[in-house]
Amino acid sequence: MTALRKWLFAGLLVIVPLAITVLVLDWIIGMLDQTLLILPSAWQPDRLLGFHIPGFGVLLTLLILLVVGGITSNFVGKKLVRWGDALLGRIPVVRSIYSSVKQVSDTLFSESGNAFRTAVLIQWPREGVWTIGFVTGSPGGDVATYLREDFLSVYVPTTPNPTGGYFVMLRRSDCIELDMSVDEALKYIVSMGVVVPVGPSRPSPSTLTA
Repeated sequence: MTALRKWLFAGLLVIVPLAITVLVLDWIIGMLDQTLLILPSAWQPDRLLGFHIPGFGVLLTLLILLVVGGITSNFVGKKLVRWGDALLGRIPVVRSIYSSVKQVSDTLFSESGNAFRTAVLIQWPREGVWTIGFVTGSPGGDVATYLREDFLSVYVPTTPNPTGGYFVMLRRSDCIELDMSVDEALKYIVSMGVVVPVGPSRPSPSTLTA
């Protein structure tokens, strides 16, 4: 029985990550394959080839992103984007949704942005309890007028689903910058501390410098 139990857990360690990976990839590819619906029916790969091959939607999505990125990177493209933003900004319901989504996407995907570039060790939800968060920026607007000290905006993800979490504003001196990448920190969080990042050891923790 001991040997059977050992073999069972060994099999689970192999099958479960592989099965979840396959399911996630199948879902992503299936979702991206929906972009093929924008093509005329005569140009559909299934019709041209006579059978279905998954993954053509991924290639089409990458092609669309490259074309759009190339067009909007020049002077005329930037003018068109600003004109489109102004147009959408005048539509009552669309304006609130689009502006919020655009601000988040600009923060996350901008090459010059600092959001989700640094993992920090913080005390949360109370003193003496530690967790990992990600710096998203600094408090701004009317909030900054009340937080007169040096504060950081930090996103604290939940485990094992990091898409949910908490937004908190902490003193910079209370945030300890970790010598690990965001990917390593996410693996550490999702695995509930099982997958420990391997990195250079520090003689003593240091807080974030301005």
